[in-house]
Amino acid sequence: MLKAGVIGAGHLGKIHLKLLQASKKYELIGFFENDRATAQSVEKEFGYQKFESYETLLDQIDVIDIVTPTMNHFDCAKMAIERGKHVFIEKPITNTVEEAQILMALAEKNDVQGQVGHVERFNPAFTAVQHMLSSPMFIETHRLAEFNPRGTDVPVVLDLMIHDIDIILKVVGSKVVDISASGVSVISASPDIANARLVFENGCVANLTASRISLKNMRKSRFFQKDAYISVDFLEKSSEVVQMETLNGEAGDFDMILENAEGIKKRILFERPEVASNNAILDELNSFADAINNNATPVVSLSDGTEALRVAHEIIKCFKTEL
Repeated sequence: MLKAGVIGAGHLGKIHLKLLQASKKYELIGFFENDRATAQSVEKEFGYQKFESYETLLDQIDVIDIVTPTMNHFDCAKMAIERGKHVFIEKPITNTVEEAQILMALAEKNDVQGQVGHVERFNPAFTAVQHMLSSPMFIETHRLAEFNPRGTDVPVVLDLMIHDIDIILKVVGSKVVDISASGVSVISASPDIANARLVFENGCVANLTASRISLKNMRKSRFFQKDAYISVDFLEKSSEVVQMETLNGEAGDFDMILENAEGIKKRILFERPEVASNNAILDELNSFADAINNNATPVVSLSDGTEALRVAHEIIKCFKTEL
């Protein structure tokens, strides 16, 4: 088992502590939290071992799980990597692309693994249809959330939209060649609602909308590709696949048929793939352990996290151009 520690014991940090303790792939050694009152409270309530310094914790572990505010990701990861520790970093990977690139170079130099916590990659609604996503040419995503003061210190692009950016980059697998975007600050100092249009080298176009001032929550993506439409509801954990196949012969009594202007008839097939229940955070942590043990590329590599951050920052630059 890999010896693991957590830095950051806030809301998400406590979830990671609980799951690492439950995992069969890790031995949870303890945690470090800079706020002494929070650290004492977590130690007393849950019984996890509290360390007095980050350096002391690093000395006793193989893997560090970084669940701190984004501004601290770089320093925490850099110190760990230079000590030869594997790093799991919550999204976004770092505050700047330059910081992320430094971490990638350090990880390669010190022969350690790194994974970024883009947890939607492990959402069962997405994994259920991922193998069906083949060269989509139009993608539309909506990630809407009710207002919550937590996270409003950064633009909604880094808070919410970056989840969909990562998914889209993975699915499309092509270079982004053009970005246009618009963002509006309604209640926060940074944009609360944003829309972005990404154009890829292979011709695919993605339209992304994110809001943290909505009246209801929504996390839905729609993928359009030749002869298929695939919908993924990340919030409800459900998927829908609509496929079309050329009709050869006679249609069945209950078949749904469309005929185009050229007289070609298509049969419409509806499918709701079975979506297994899971804990996505536990799955991503366990997958990282597998990558370390097998010396394999993590599902969400440092490179993946860096590219998602780069695109996110390019979107944010469009806002500044508007102003």
